[in-house]
Amino acid sequence: MQDLIELTPVTTPENEERLAALAREIWEGYWPPLIGEDQTRYMVENFQSLDAIRRDIAEHAYEYWFVCAADDGRIVGYTGGRVEPETNRFFISKIYLKPEERGKHFASAIVRFYTELCRSRGLDAMYLTVNKGNVLGIRAYEGNGFSTIDAVETDIGSGFVMDDYIMEKRVG
Repeated sequence: MQDLIELTPVTTPENEERLAALAREIWEGYWPPLIGEDQTRYMVENFQSLDAIRRDIAEHAYEYWFVCAADDGRIVGYTGGRVEPETNRFFISKIYLKPEERGKHFASAIVRFYTELCRSRGLDAMYLTVNKGNVLGIRAYEGNGFSTIDAVETDIGSGFVMDDYIMEKRVG
């Protein structure tokens, strides 16, 4: 299972555009039943759009990768995040898979990637936020060694709130 995925860094303007299109496709296919059409549109525009991706990279040192299946190279999703020097942790901002690729252990392979990344960079842990209604995501993260360390409600503007758990995995 170690060779289940290959990660391709997003480092060119063309790949940033492909990433934004993929993000829109995945978000519009998954999130409306959980958070509604309006909040999905708002979050795509503010957190998953080309402008948001480029802002994250330029201003917040985010790193993004396409997640590709190792067997045939097809893009199955994307992931990204950034090192937080002040906490010595990696913040996993995004792990998103295409609907037809869920349940194939790709998320577990991504977590293994981040575990090795954290170890190679001397980080103590990785963490992420997950919507409290995202039962599949929570189950996947718990199954990969994450524990809930907090719950937060974050006002993201325009009357929308993110209602999340914060989950962490120590990499020691």
